[in-house]
Amino acid sequence: MKFLFALEKRLGWLAVPNVTLYLIMGQVLAFGLILINYIELGSLLLVPRLVLEGEVWRIGTFIFAPPVRAHPIFLLFAWYLLYIMGTALEETWGTFRYNLFLWVGFLATILAAFVVPGAVATHLFILGSVFLAFAFLNPNFELMLFLLLPVKIKWLALVTWGLYSITFLFGSWAERMMVLASVTNFGLFFGRDILHNFQAWKRRKRYVADRESEADQPFHRCHACGITDKSHPDMEFRYCSQCDGNYAYCEKHLHDHEHVKE
Repeated sequence: MKFLFALEKRLGWLAVPNVTLYLIMGQVLAFGLILINYIELGSLLLVPRLVLEGEVWRIGTFIFAPPVRAHPIFLLFAWYLLYIMGTALEETWGTFRYNLFLWVGFLATILAAFVVPGAVATHLFILGSVFLAFAFLNPNFELMLFLLLPVKIKWLALVTWGLYSITFLFGSWAERMMVLASVTNFGLFFGRDILHNFQAWKRRKRYVADRESEADQPFHRCHACGITDKSHPDMEFRYCSQCDGNYAYCEKHLHDHEHVKE
């Protein structure tokens, strides 16, 4: 945290307010230019081989490449969600930290693309990390799935993590690197919180186990024969006054035992 404060103090002036809105505007513009055949989607994507051949603009344009195969209604819904989630993260973290979150994902994706020969990088995994970050901070936020079914976002996040896991296990090396790049910023920003939550869960589990263990312990135990109120729930127990009142005895041994003195 101290590092972030120091970094914000030095570089905070570089942060762009409302950066989510600019990202959406860039994608909307790119989508319109693709529709009128002014540009091609492939010219925006990050292809390291072509970057090395001189098409350096791809390092900056891939973040604006829209999913043109999606239905326009889906695109509008996706942009709306991105605006809500991105704006909420910026309000929660502040402009600098939200910018830093995006930049880490942005740079990690570029690095991952250049690590694997023939890789093609898009912004989808980066925007996926925005979704996962929002879901982590607002797990009970509800979305209307198919405009009919209310679903808490934490369940959709679990599905996303599952898909990421499947992609990492069974996808190509390029896809695996994209998954790693997309969760790098999430891990940096939430790793400590996840560790603390896990430790708190272990403490709660240990506390519950201890309480259950205490509940299983007998309250009365006969000092003579050892039976307890747990093993013989119908048995009555009394404490002998001649044994300083510290020793319990069942009905059978209340008057037939050796007295114990402290």
